[in-house]
Amino acid sequence: MSFSNVHFILFKPQLAENIGACARALKNFNFTKLKLVSPKISFPNEKVFATSVGAKDIINSSKIYSNFEDAIKNTNCVIATSSRIRKKNYKYLSINELKKIDFNKKIAVIFGPEASGLTNNELSYANYVIKLPTNNKFQSLNLSHCVILLCYEIFKILNKKVHKFNSRYNNKLINKKDLNKFVNFLVNSLDQIGFLQPDHKRNSMIKNIRTIFHKMNLSDKEMRILLGIIGSLKDRKG
Repeated sequence: MSFSNVHFILFKPQLAENIGACARALKNFNFTKLKLVSPKISFPNEKVFATSVGAKDIINSSKIYSNFEDAIKNTNCVIATSSRIRKKNYKYLSINELKKIDFNKKIAVIFGPEASGLTNNELSYANYVIKLPTNNKFQSLNLSHCVILLCYEIFKILNKKVHKFNSRYNNKLINKKDLNKFVNFLVNSLDQIGFLQPDHKRNSMIKNIRTIFHKMNLSDKEMRILLGIIGSLKDRKG
C-alpha cells in the first residue's frame, strides 16, 4: 500500500485559504497528490501559499483540470464526500469502513465546493460515497477540516502493516477513462434503439446508468465481456 496512490481532488474550490490548508493537511499525513478542478480563484496565489505554511511543495506540484472526468481518468476507485444522504442508489461507506478499500489501487477522494458540495452528477462517478458522522443539527464541515479528517483516517490504515489475503485473480481493474468510454458506447447503443426515452428523463437515466458501472470495480476482462455482449446484441438487431 502506498501513500502516492491516494489522490485528493478539490472540485471547484472557492477560497484560497482553504486550498492552502488542504495542502498542509496532506503533508501532515504524508500525502503528496493534490488536484484542483476549475478553482474559482487565481491559482496559486499568496493566500494559498500563506495558509499552506510548510506545504508549498504540495501546492507547486498540484495539478489543475478544467473538467471532472479528466481529473479522475487514471484512477481505479473514486470516494466522494457528502454532508447529507441523498435519495439515490449510491454505495455509502462509513469512516470505519475505509479499511475495506484496496489502497494498492489508485484512489481518488473528492471534495465539493464550500458553498454547495458535490452534485449528484459528480456523485454518479463514485464507487463509494462517504458521510462523516457529525451533529445532526449542524452537519456542514469546513473543506479543509473534512480533508484533514480523511487524511488522518487513511494515514492510520496505510501506516499500519496489514496482512491481506491475496486473490489469485490477476486481471487489472480498469481505469476511469476506459470506463467512461464504455459508458459512452453503451449510451450511444441505447440511443440507437430508442431506449433513453422520453427526452426529459434522458439525462437522469444516463446518470443512473453511469452510477451502476462506476461502483462495480470492473476488471479489464469483465469489460471486454460486456463490450462483446453489447456488440453481439447490436449485430443481432441489425
